[in-house]
Amino acid sequence: MESQQPGQLSWKLSSHPITLLCFLGFRISSLLVYLLGLLFTGNYVLVFIITVVLLAMDFYYLKNIAGRRLVGLRWWNEVNAQSGDSNWVFESAEPDTRQINATDKRFFWLAVYAQPVSWVALGIVAIVKFEFIWLSLVVIAIVLTVTNTLAFSRCDKFSQASSLATNAFSASGLASNIGGAMLGRFFR
Repeated sequence: MESQQPGQLSWKLSSHPITLLCFLGFRISSLLVYLLGLLFTGNYVLVFIITVVLLAMDFYYLKNIAGRRLVGLRWWNEVNAQSGDSNWVFESAEPDTRQINATDKRFFWLAVYAQPVSWVALGIVAIVKFEFIWLSLVVIAIVLTVTNTLAFSRCDKFSQASSLATNAFSASGLASNIGGAMLGRFFR
């Protein structure tokens, strides 16, 4: 039997298997309810309600629980009461205090990017089948999934930039190496 390596797509290698399974469950169930409703039932209202509830649960769970536990990222939007300006706030776990599991990270990013693509494909299916009423549900799904995808992508870029800046000015970072080399040359 082959041993499993970190980063493989096996939920058994996850540091947080229940969080991962709930995260994937919400994502997959919203797609399945929509797809099965589109193909096998004419009860649009029931499918709409169940799918929107699953999408809302997925949005909340991803934003507040799965993102923080699986990859150490969180985001939220604050509105300034005085000016009405909207500010996105990104938070990431400190790399020295939290080790991110490679399997969790791979599952997370694969699911985050695959979900909007899946909804766009389902929108195309609805158009091809001339089921234009179902596009309203697809638009809601695309808005929710793309919002989370963009926010977590920005949050990840923010965390990489801040860790790069931290590493640059730490004792073993780029700035200290350049400074040490310049001082070494100066005193030679």
